[in-house]
Amino acid sequence: MKKKILMSCFCLMTLLLMTSCTDMMNTPSKRVEEFLGKYQTMSSDVLTDLDTVVDNASEYSSEGKKDYKNLMQKQYQNLSYKIKDEQTNGDRATVVAEIEVFDYRTALDKADDYIEEHEDEFEADEEKTREEKIEEYRIKQLKAVTDKASYTIEFNLVKDDNTWVLEEISDMDLQKIHGLYETLD
Repeated sequence: MKKKILMSCFCLMTLLLMTSCTDMMNTPSKRVEEFLGKYQTMSSDVLTDLDTVVDNASEYSSEGKKDYKNLMQKQYQNLSYKIKDEQTNGDRATVVAEIEVFDYRTALDKADDYIEEHEDEFEADEEKTREEKIEEYRIKQLKAVTDKASYTIEFNLVKDDNTWVLEEISDMDLQKIHGLYETLD
C-alpha cells in the first residue's frame, strides 16, 4: 500500500514538474533567447536563410560568396546577448536585448574609403578586374575584424494559443545581427 501511495505521489510530482518547466520556457524572454540561440548554434533554419542570401548576392564572385558565408557563420558563432527588459501587456510583449557582434560595418566603411582614396591600386590588369580586386580587399578587411559593436534590438511578441510567438524582425535588426548596421551620424 505504501508503495502505491509513494508511486502515485512520485507520478504526480513528475507531472507537476514537467508542466511547470514547460510553462517556464513559454515566456517572451525565453522565445528571444531561443531565436538568438539559433544563430549561435547555426541551426538548419539559419543556415538555409544564409545560403539564400549568399546565393542572391550578385556583388560577389563564387569565391567571394564562400568567404562571405564563412564570415557570417563566424559572426553568428560569436554573437552574444543580454536580455535587458521584458514588458508584457495582455497578449503582447516586448523584449529588449543588447547584442554584441563583430563590427563589419566599420571595416567595410574604412575599406570603401581606402578604395576611393587609392583608386590606382584597384585598376584592372591582366590578372584581375577592378571588381575582383575590390572584392578581395573588402573580404580581407572583414576577415581581419576583431572589434565588436553593441546594438539594442526590441523584439515584439504575441501570444497565440497560449504560446509566445516572435513577430518578424525588421531588416534593420537583421543588419544589427550581421554586424552591418549603418548608423546615421
